[in-house]
Amino acid sequence: MSCAAGGARCERLGADRWHFQQGPIDLIIDVQGLAAAQEHAIAACWDEFQGVLPGLVGELPALRRAVDESVALEGPVARRMLRACRRFADERFITCMAAVAGSVADHLIVCFDRPGIERACINNGGDIAVFLAPGARYQVGICSNPERAAIGQSRGAPLSGAFTLDARLPVRGLATSGWRGRSFSLGIADSVTVLAVNAATADAAATLIGNAVNCHHPAVVRAPADHLKDDTDLGSRLVTVEVPPLPAAAIETALASGRAEAELWRGRGAIVAAAIGLQGRMAIIAPTSLPAIFQKVAA
Repeated sequence: MSCAAGGARCERLGADRWHFQQGPIDLIIDVQGLAAAQEHAIAACWDEFQGVLPGLVGELPALRRAVDESVALEGPVARRMLRACRRFADERFITCMAAVAGSVADHLIVCFDRPGIERACINNGGDIAVFLAPGARYQVGICSNPERAAIGQSRGAPLSGAFTLDARLPVRGLATSGWRGRSFSLGIADSVTVLAVNAATADAAATLIGNAVNCHHPAVVRAPADHLKDDTDLGSRLVTVEVPPLPAAAIETALASGRAEAELWRGRGAIVAAAIGLQGRMAIIAPTSLPAIFQKVAA
């Protein structure tokens, strides 16, 4: 299998792990199962991967528009983005770009749904699509402070918590958003991790919940998105640039706002659960029917 083509490249990281990269798309792929099935699945994924970025670039103007009934898209990843975002668009401003990372992961994880594969995950910068054969499971870590984890990564910085994702749960995607992430946020959350039926929906919901984790405090620094990035899909909306240490009351206000947003979408069936982190405090939103899903997360 050639590992360089048209600006895309791949690298084997170990027996079960691969790295695919092209432009801003940067994937870590983990796959476990029979050796021959792994090789065939990875080859299929690589073939599919090479067309993803060119397809998205061709539809960028429409992908950056606010989602409404007039938006029409052609490519398979673009259509996934639109489907994920349409369920939120009646009540919130959202563009298809809110689901781009999760949709790429969802599109490619299909390559691993084949005999001989026990489990696979595609991590696209923290937005993750999962395939689980019956009986399979993954242990997933949560970091409520991505900046601290990045600083301490080489020393094994502890996670805020962990949970087990197994095939019996209605979850095949998770995503994390926050003001320190790769994309702009209107809110002040350090992290919002969302579990949903697929990664595209989790990605879009994490964006909206992250926007909702907010409070009016003069020390929070904000700037128009288009002053920071010319081609942003957020226009002149104020995005968060810096969040200094906040008083307890401001943290509680912001967490309560984020919790209400998460409960809204959980109640409507868009998400399964969420964990919100802000300056050492956590808010957990999960159904009582799945009490163990976040039980290891530190309060």
